[in-house]
Amino acid sequence: MEKNSNIDYAQTFYHGTKADLKTGDLIEVGFNSNYGKKKKGKYIYLTAILDAAIWGAELALGEGRERIYLAEPTGAIEDDPNLTDKKFPGNPT
Repeated sequence: MEKNSNIDYAQTFYHGTKADLKTGDLIEVGFNSNYGKKKKGKYIYLTAILDAAIWGAELALGEGRERIYLAEPTGAIEDDPNLTDKKFPGNPT
């Protein structure tokens, strides 16, 4: 197959939450998380798997409705060792 240099093969990422975000809003570390004990977030979670984003939205705290957003990373991406083959063998990375 011939590669077409005019096509952008960018990866699609999703973020699941109950937060009501607008186009262009940034999700940043250092604010209280809407998961678990609401500690200050050290990471922003995103996924290439829609089902994982849906799960994230379902787990999010709050009374709002669940939302799935397309997310564009602005920095480096790393695997979460709690969710990848590193800790749970067989779980796709």
